Formats: sequence, structure tokens, C-alpha cells
Amino acid sequence: MSEETIPIDDNDDELYEHHAFTAEKGQQPLRIDKYLMNFIENATRNKIQTAAKNGSIYVNDVPVKSNYKVKPFDHIRVLFEHPPYEYLLTPENIPLDIVYEDDQLLVVNKPAGMVVHPGHGNYSGTLINALTYHFESLPNNSSNRPGLVHRIDKDTSGLLVIAKTEEAMAHLSKQFFHKTSEREYVALVWGHIEEDEGTIEGNIGRHPKNRLQNTVFEGDDADKGKPAVTHYKVLERLGYVTLVSCKLETGRTHQIRVHMKHIGHTLFNDERYGGERILKGTTFTKYKQFVENCFKVLPRQALHAKTLGFQHPKTGAFLSFSSEIPEDMQECIEKWRQYAKHQDMDVD
Repeated sequence: MSEETIPIDDNDDELYEHHAFTAEKGQQPLRIDKYLMNFIENATRNKIQTAAKNGSIYVNDVPVKSNYKVKPFDHIRVLFEHPPYEYLLTPENIPLDIVYEDDQLLVVNKPAGMVVHPGHGNYSGTLINALTYHFESLPNNSSNRPGLVHRIDKDTSGLLVIAKTEEAMAHLSKQFFHKTSEREYVALVWGHIEEDEGTIEGNIGRHPKNRLQNTVFEGDDADKGKPAVTHYKVLERLGYVTLVSCKLETGRTHQIRVHMKHIGHTLFNDERYGGERILKGTTFTKYKQFVENCFKVLPRQALHAKTLGFQHPKTGAFLSFSSEIPEDMQECIEKWRQYAKHQDMDVD
């Protein structure tokens, strides 16, 4: 299944494409209302059935009713008369932590909890809403998102570069595509990582049963994902958790979260990938209380985009930026540091 959310302009009487899916080759016959419930976030069966009744659901360019049975390779589109909300940008006066700025670009330090661009369920309060307030005429990327060269997850903190000109957008996008930019993240993961460093290679794609997750595809299924490479290095071993540095060679959605889970080291308190449970440690009540306190201190996945490097699109100089690990993550790390010392565990 593949998905995109882009506006279309192909004589559809002012209809806009909100979702597009292509059914997998192994798709079993399934009513389209049930099928779409698995792939459209926050959609009820009633909403989907109403959309079908209004003629808004197309399969292979033909409108279908809600009892249509989806078949392999069916191309499904959901269309409405209004543009997707993520394209109705409202400038909002939200403060930005600007690390660097010139006439071509700026580098911002995004706090955890801020969504980068509008999308399902998040139509305001995003970084893009803030950028369109503070800066006029930012260039659009290929997805019509002003200034955006790359993105990080809502609950990941850290550095992003924003293009202010068409020239900068093209130049920076090319660097990210050709993997010449440098990105380093710091993550706290479950478990004791034996090796001091390593490389994770595994094609990443949408999870076939949970569209909110991505997963690694291997063997005969490898072509269902896109190539992804993550290099990691142990910074500190803290008993039942490990602090690591991750450098990205590629930039797939949730790449570090998916790759670290794949090797058995899910990010600490990563709810989407199961890290909000106690995955390593003892059965003692005191230990459970300690971990719960860590979750309260850091109510998100333990991931921070710490460093960012790229070639300036105009001067050609290589720029490198670094940001401090946020207070919530630092406090959590320190709790584990003290716990490991107290328990006389393996601490680097």
C-alpha cells in the first residue's frame, strides 16, 4: 500500500485528492469502508460510508459504494470539494528558537511536542504555521510546504534547516537527497548494547497492519521498503538502558526508532513502538516506580536531533550546528545514571 496527500488538478470539477492508496498484490477481498478505516487516521466507518455515498471515493478512477471489495493493485482515491486542511495554512505568532539566520536560510531548534507541518489532527501550532508568520514568501518544497527541507517527528527535539529562497531550497534538498548533509541524533534506548558501535541496514516501509508505524522489510519482502542506513555509537551504558549517538545516511520516516527497535533496543518511552513499557530490568516494585518516574520526567521518546551540518547554498562553506540535549531528556538520563551507580551496574 502506498499513500500520498497532494492536491490534484486533472479536470475533476474542483475536487481535491485527500488520500491515495494502491492495494498490495496480496490484498484479500475486503469492503472498502473497512479497508480505509485501517489506513486513514481518525476515520470512522460512518464517515467513510458517507464519503462513498457522496461519490467521493474512487477506485481506478470510478466512484464506488462502501460495499465495494478492494482487490490487489486497486488504485483508491478519496476526493472532496475542499483542499486538504494541511494546505490551508494560517500564519501564527509562535516564538521560534533561531540558532542561525542569513538571507538564504535559517536553522531552528524545534522543541519536543511541536509538529513540523500541518496534517491529520494537527492543523495549527506547527512549525510551518510559525514560519509563515515570521517570514514572507518562503519557497515551497515538492510537497507544497513552505521552507521545509527535511523534518523530525513531533516528539523529537532538535535542529532543522529552513530554506528562505528557491536557490537554497534546491541546493539543500539536493544535499539531503545525495546524503552529503550530516545529522547526528542522541537517543536513550532500552537494553545493554554490547558493541561499542555498529551499522543498521534494513529497508523501511509502512507496517502492513498498523499504518501509524513503519517497519523493516527483509528477504523476499525487502522491495516493500526503501533502503535505510543508520550508524550508531554507544555514548554511555546505564544498566538497563544505553545512551547512543545515531548518524543517518538516509532519512526515512521514524528511521532511528524503527532501526533501533529492529535490533532489539526500542527507544525509551517511545509509545508508538512499544517503548513506554518496561522492556528490561527487574520485577521489583521499587524498580517499576523508578521507571514510571522516568516516564513522567520525559513524557516522550528519548530522541534529540543534536547536530546538523550542510554546505551553504551561496558561499559553499560547510556549516555545522549543535544543540544542547533538552532538560527533560537530561533529567531522565541523570536519573538512570544515578540508578545504575547505586545498583553497581555497568556504567561507562
